[in-house]
Amino acid sequence: MDLLSVQINDFLHYVGVNDRDTGLFENLWPLTNGVSYNSYLITAEKTALLDTVKISKLSDFKSKLQAALQGRDLDYLVIHHMEPDHSGAISTIMDLYPNVQLVGNKRTIGFLNDFYGITENIIEVKDKDSLDLGDRSLEFYTTPMVHWPESMVSYEPKSKILFSQDAFGGFGALDGTIFDDEINMDFYSSEIRRYFSNIVGKFSKPIQSALKKLSGLEISMVCPVHGPVWRKNPEKIIELYDKWSKHEVKDGVVVVYASMYGNTQKMAEIVARELAEQGIKNIKVFDVSKTHESYILNEIWEYKGLILGSCTYNNYMFPMMTQLVNVLEMNNLQNHILGVFGSFSWSGGAVKALKEFGEKGKYDLLSTVVETKCSATDEDIQGLQELAKEMAEKLKGE
Repeated sequence: MDLLSVQINDFLHYVGVNDRDTGLFENLWPLTNGVSYNSYLITAEKTALLDTVKISKLSDFKSKLQAALQGRDLDYLVIHHMEPDHSGAISTIMDLYPNVQLVGNKRTIGFLNDFYGITENIIEVKDKDSLDLGDRSLEFYTTPMVHWPESMVSYEPKSKILFSQDAFGGFGALDGTIFDDEINMDFYSSEIRRYFSNIVGKFSKPIQSALKKLSGLEISMVCPVHGPVWRKNPEKIIELYDKWSKHEVKDGVVVVYASMYGNTQKMAEIVARELAEQGIKNIKVFDVSKTHESYILNEIWEYKGLILGSCTYNNYMFPMMTQLVNVLEMNNLQNHILGVFGSFSWSGGAVKALKEFGEKGKYDLLSTVVETKCSATDEDIQGLQELAKEMAEKLKGE
């Protein structure tokens, strides 16, 4: 009996692995709860492996694959996405199964050569091409820039299963659970949104194009390469990705500050208290020096209001605030109201930089701006309260 892989149905096996060792996804985003690398095996008249895993998890992956194959040869390896956390084991698979044929689109073929020097045993597929597996088949749909140029998905029409590569994925190792109906989504919902905001959110327009292309498909299950398999309610994750990629936000305010000696922090506390006085219930306050931008970006993607405050450091924003602003610029956020404040000791610069950021981005920039010298005066406190009131009025008005 195969106790290593998980049998999804009579022809499909889950052969993915968990990674609880890696500290940073893409060596950038924290993996507090780990991550899964999902791979799937179709055992029809022909066998097809859908994506591989990160090379550091090869041993577990190989054992699961061999158990699921039960001595059969591997006919095809379908490559939906060439990022190394999914393509890292391709060369090993080719060594284990010399007859395997790799399936990918034109851009995939270029990456295969560039990453691994692979140029043979490749089947090129185009948009809406089909791969015959006997009693099953796969239809391919290119989804460029979701979130690499070669990204594509495949669809098994008989079972109506969508293999969606990085789309519809999420952070978090799968703690014994694989499917959405096995999981307490309270544990996973924030990590799924954090994955979206950190990894694919910047490609929201291509995501919308992909959703439109796939809208005619009847989908009974979504099998992504990270996070849970959506077999009970695949509409849920599709709806969430649609909402997030449209930059739909909820009422609430994220206040982020950078402070060296506490003066700018006090300004942030005044703003947050006044927001509460004005009836705003969803308020999140972050010290950018203590909370990684991954988590801050996740909350900003959820709420409409954003207030940034920074002390001046070398005539500019504090370095950690500069990093957060760079991340926000990269993600091209929309539908947000932005307020700014800051402080300086002898020479300003932070508030000016924050205003310039707001003016060149797609933000509704509040007119009230507060810049404090050293520590807040009574007049500054009134200005901060006015900033919060203006934000609350905007939120209520919309």
